[in-house]
Amino acid sequence: MLRLVAVILSVISATSAFAIAPVDTSNQLIISVREQKLVLLRNGGKVATYPISTSMFGLGDSWGRMTTPLGYLAVEKKIGDNVPVGAVFHNRRLTGEVIQPNAPGRDPITTRIIWLRGLEAQNAHAFQRCIYIHGTPEEKKIGRPASYGCIRMKSRDVADLYAQVPVGAVVQIIPDGLPKVEKGKPRQEMSGGVVAANVTPQPPPQVIATKAANVAPQPLPQISLTTLATPPSSALTVEQMRTAGAIAGARQKAKLAANKRL
Repeated sequence: MLRLVAVILSVISATSAFAIAPVDTSNQLIISVREQKLVLLRNGGKVATYPISTSMFGLGDSWGRMTTPLGYLAVEKKIGDNVPVGAVFHNRRLTGEVIQPNAPGRDPITTRIIWLRGLEAQNAHAFQRCIYIHGTPEEKKIGRPASYGCIRMKSRDVADLYAQVPVGAVVQIIPDGLPKVEKGKPRQEMSGGVVAANVTPQPPPQVIATKAANVAPQPLPQISLTTLATPPSSALTVEQMRTAGAIAGARQKAKLAANKRL
């Protein structure tokens, strides 16, 4: 129960050393791999729930595996302010094309990009692996694992989420079902930044929010700064990552076939 607080305090202490966005625990996302759903929390109360898709290649943070990482992450960058729903991105840049949901033969990143940074050793490669929450035209596949490592959403859903979540928001990806959380107050549009410091968030099950800024935190176990992930100077393109994922998938199929022959 104290793990998130320890992670956050370590991130805060490292902010001066690494050029990373401050972590905001007032806004949280919990992503359930089992249920293929994402819940948005504000100050501990549930704001909205959306269907999503995690990786078709399973879970983890290994290079070339196209898997979805687990654990605590944070929103590092947001790309796509005010662009049309269905707008196509290539290498995080708009192409000028806008496509409709379930357009045949198309699988680009669309509408919005919420780029995640890992906060733990188990997801330290997430930023460099280009793990996003993003829109997809393959909406008929939402609700089951179908991505190459990212968290996919319907275009209108990701546009709605993007408007609600500031840079620095905590993201927790869990293999189990979503925790039971009470419905919060009506949501407010977020234009970036954190919620006012004089609001004390109520911690939902399995997620502990830090106290208001004017309250000194109690001493907690600290996580070594070496476990924190820092944004690299460059990142692989989505096309490179997808190619690696296809190769990894082919290798896995070949391995399974060899085992059956034995």
